[in-house]
Amino acid sequence: MIIGIPKEILDREGRVAVIPDTVRQYVQMGFEVAVQAGAGQGALFDDHAYADAGARIVEHPLEVWRASDIVIKVKQPWRNGTAGYHEAEVIREGGILIAFLHPAAPMNHEAIATLARRRVTSFSMDLIPRISRAQRMDALTSMSTITGYKVVVLAANRFPKLIPMTGTTIGTVKAAKVLIVGAGVVGLQAIATAKRLGATVTAVDVREEARKTAASLGAKVAGIEAPAEVALTPDGRTRALPETWLAQERALLDELVQDADIVILSALVPGEVAPILLTKAAVDKMKPGSVIVDVAIDQGGNCDATNSGGETTRNGVLILGQWNIPGSMPVHATWLYAHNVLYFIQNLYAKDPSTIDLEDEIIRETLVTHDGKVMHQGTLKALGQA
Repeated sequence: MIIGIPKEILDREGRVAVIPDTVRQYVQMGFEVAVQAGAGQGALFDDHAYADAGARIVEHPLEVWRASDIVIKVKQPWRNGTAGYHEAEVIREGGILIAFLHPAAPMNHEAIATLARRRVTSFSMDLIPRISRAQRMDALTSMSTITGYKVVVLAANRFPKLIPMTGTTIGTVKAAKVLIVGAGVVGLQAIATAKRLGATVTAVDVREEARKTAASLGAKVAGIEAPAEVALTPDGRTRALPETWLAQERALLDELVQDADIVILSALVPGEVAPILLTKAAVDKMKPGSVIVDVAIDQGGNCDATNSGGETTRNGVLILGQWNIPGSMPVHATWLYAHNVLYFIQNLYAKDPSTIDLEDEIIRETLVTHDGKVMHQGTLKALGQA
């Protein structure tokens, strides 16, 4: 079987799905590995390193897409504007695709439908279940760790004031106030980074355990606390809140953002569209010069004023909706992701090197399309077909 690695084409994406070390392991497993020329350049891996590890270097991306039994990507299939095709349209019919598909996000619905129509068996790495034996495959946690750091650096870079409290001969500059919405992996790393920069940090999360962890990192904790049965699924993952609870959280944020200098929005529901928590009306009450970074934009965004994939200014407030923040730190992000997906493929063929075990919990939870159908419930819900 051939594993194909195309070069990523999403804007500002420097990651690649394999590194030379993981290529060697795929070859040892019995796979042939085809890597598009230049695929690893953004992560500082040249073609010679892949060739030395046993990969075949392929010049044209279509050869990778059409000839491979399994295509491994980092991000979802995207339209190649230069070549004039969508990647979902050129994958071999009946093939296998593994990537961050974000299948519930509206911008990806057409690609998911195309994969289903072409009878592609696709798996999304953002759907790895949070169970002990899947920890080494948990690419979402890996990328969220990087995102939580980088998002604060991005905000600080665009913030027109100092972050830390700074004493001068003229007087003291007060510390910036950072509000972090969602104390998951992204939020907790953002808290730690903002604290290191000297900011005063407030965190909001409806989950009791997340609030405790945020407090342990030095954040002031604010907001409502939802019962576990409302906020969490039976296996401990974040649940989509009912509208009554969302309304309470929006009302709370409406007050808190008025005092914030930087707002980091990172509230996600695994496999579903991100909830809108910050409204345009709330943004209009913020101080000019404030910065919002909507980390949830890959799944639709937490703010209804965010420009998906870009930035906008509203009443003097800068709103950043940059996609794919981990892609801007490709070296460590690639190293993490390449190992996550290696462990996923090892599990995919754990019982039989020629057959996928669809009864395996990890495989079942990450399956998006198969046998001509959309299988993922979060995507079906977003499509109104659940």
